[in-house]
Amino acid sequence: MLEPQKSKSNSMVRLNILLDPTKTGSTSQFLETGLKKLVIGQDDAISQIVNIYQMFQTGMCAPGRPVGSFLFLGPTGTGKTRIVEATAETLVKNPRAVIKIDCAEFQHSHEIAKLVGSPPGYLGHRETHPLLSQEVLNQFHTDTLKISFVLFDEIEKASDSLWNLLLGILDKATLTLGDNRKVDFSRALIFMTSNLGAERMVGGKEFGFQYFEQQLVDLKAKQLLSDSRAKQLQDIGMDAARRKFKPEFLNRLDKIITFRPLDEVAIGRILEVELNLIQQRIFNSSSSRAFVFTPSDAAKKMLIAQGFDTNYGARHLKRCLERKLVQPLSNLIATDQVKGGDWIKVDCENGADYLTFVKEAEGLSTFQLSNLSGPDIAMTPPPLPQFTAKK
Repeated sequence: MLEPQKSKSNSMVRLNILLDPTKTGSTSQFLETGLKKLVIGQDDAISQIVNIYQMFQTGMCAPGRPVGSFLFLGPTGTGKTRIVEATAETLVKNPRAVIKIDCAEFQHSHEIAKLVGSPPGYLGHRETHPLLSQEVLNQFHTDTLKISFVLFDEIEKASDSLWNLLLGILDKATLTLGDNRKVDFSRALIFMTSNLGAERMVGGKEFGFQYFEQQLVDLKAKQLLSDSRAKQLQDIGMDAARRKFKPEFLNRLDKIITFRPLDEVAIGRILEVELNLIQQRIFNSSSSRAFVFTPSDAAKKMLIAQGFDTNYGARHLKRCLERKLVQPLSNLIATDQVKGGDWIKVDCENGADYLTFVKEAEGLSTFQLSNLSGPDIAMTPPPLPQFTAKK
């Protein structure tokens, strides 16, 4: 008996096309590019954030849970807080769109009332405004992107009550306030930072990595050594986290990432980012007093030498820039030695520990100032999202 022929409309053509699951979409690529401009030396952390964000964009996040939850471990000044601000800056154009909870303020269980508000009947119930209400969480949502950024800074300093509070947020994306209102965290990226294990990570000297890295010439051998060091640092961080946090807390996290201590090469790249930020600060302060400064290679070399400290990371470099560059520029502005439209050359004499400032030109147009400052710096800052609190 002959089988009936299938209609052409029901036929299926086998394509056998090999797909590439490592590619990222355009919006995720935009986030990755923005983060790599602002955060130096932490590509693994950037990759993990981009992957989670792409899952959010495609609707593939687990239902009934936050968009993503991260625990960042590592020494101070390596960019743990900075990467959170950079994520907000890239996505919603506002680095202050991060709801930051300083866990050092919640070392006692009764202080949790500041987060969730006091229950009805307690003294001061009506005067207590919870820090994690739905209005606070949604205040930086835009028409095109409805996502919140919540940072629990130095989570190891918090009391057990805060950790127990986080269990519900991480597992069910829900927080119950003191007056029984529910707060939905299903559109929130949750970040936690900690310095656990930092003392053992700084410099990697106990493993001898710094010395051998300087001796190696072969790029493949350097990559193998770098991967080995990253594995050692991750093991140190995980061991410290397991000693401090309960398994039910760690099991609810999507990613636990150890930030690498910064080396001199990374500090040099961070210097370029910070110099651009200072130039942007000058442009944002007043359009009538906008000027451009261009540091020489000698000036940059001195700033790196003065600002590099493995124990304090990029924070030491920022303090050095404020002391050696920003404060002298401020004095020059206050005494009318530097005015709007000026071009200032910043240099350093051989062996000196201070910078010199020379006026190369004055009365430059906005177009000329923009050309001197480079394409990454805008003469006019983008407008910040507006938020009107509900009455």
